[in-house]
Order: sequence, then C-alpha cells, then structure tokens
Amino acid sequence: MPIPRNLGALILAGAFLLGGCASRGPVPTFYDFGPAAPQAAATQSVAPAVPVLVIADANGPSWLDSQRMYYRLLYADAQQSRPYAYNRWNTPPLQLLSQRLKTRVAQSGVKVLSTTDAAAGIPLLRIDVDDFSQAFDTQTQSSGHVSLRASLFRGHRLIDQKTFSRSGPAGSADAQGGAQALAAASDAIAADLLIWLGTLNIPKE
Repeated sequence: MPIPRNLGALILAGAFLLGGCASRGPVPTFYDFGPAAPQAAATQSVAPAVPVLVIADANGPSWLDSQRMYYRLLYADAQQSRPYAYNRWNTPPLQLLSQRLKTRVAQSGVKVLSTTDAAAGIPLLRIDVDDFSQAFDTQTQSSGHVSLRASLFRGHRLIDQKTFSRSGPAGSADAQGGAQALAAASDAIAADLLIWLGTLNIPKE
C-alpha cells in the first residue's frame, strides 16, 4: 500500500530533526566561585582602613571578559592559552573576581560602594587583572593562578599600589578542579588585599 505523499514528507522531516538532535555536542557545564565562606579569624581581626570604599569593576585582557574557561599546558606549550570545549564560567571571570573582592571587603566591615554611587573624597580601589587561568604542569597535575594589580586613589591622587599573585593546586585535572583552585586563589588574594588596605595611612581630603 503506497504511503500518502504528505505522510512521507512528515516522516522525512522527522528523520532530519532527529538527526540534527543526535549530532549536537554535549551540553556545556557552567561554573562559578560558589558561596563566599566566612573569613578566617586572622582576616576578620584586621581593622578596616576606611569606613567607606569605592571598588571599581576589575579591568583585564579581553579574553577574561567572556565566559570561556582557559588553561595552559606548561609541559607542552606554555605560550598557548586553550579554551575548554564544553565548560564555561556562568559569568565572565572579571565580573566573578570583582564581586568576590567586593564581598570580602564588605565582610571586613567596610561599606562598599560602586563607581555610580561614589561621592567626592571617598577612596577608590582599582583592580587590573593580569592572569586568571589554570596551568597544567603535567597531564594529571594543575593549579589555578590569579595575578592582579591593586591601586588605591583618593580623588586623582595615588595613595599606594601593589601587585598580588596567588596559586593553588587543583583537586582534579579538569575544569572542575580548575574552577575550585581559581576560587581559592581569588579568596587568598582578597585576604592579602584586606591586610594591605589595613596597613595604609590614607590621608583625608
């Protein structure tokens, strides 16, 4: 019995749709820093340098302003940065790092403002990120690296500037391990940043 013309077309179209679904790659997995745990007692004991601080969103290279997760194979080609195929940050790293630093500074007792809320005379912290990546020393061992430069201004006057770098081992040789290591390195830098701010003698306007 012949198949009606319309039914045959529907079957053919359905076959194409199923083929298209089958050819799709794996669904991407998204990562972030996770919840900000309470700060260590040593960090909490540091007196805030100022009661109010403006923290500008972090600046950095364009590849940190996307959701792609990057790694380097130090044992093969340290100059090449490679993206994971099916793993992403749920927010670009520059935004993740900015928010974590603001959260940590606020936890220390400082009132944190954005640049849009800034008032004249309030110190401003600027962050310039140099590195934020996972590096593999071998095929099974990797670590997360974060490096940034912090500059504190009051008005147009530079009060102080310091470079911070932190790294930590990844628990697994994959994107999940890299995300955890980078979150830990970012928290360590936030603690270093708070200690630095606590040592500064910030003049009044």
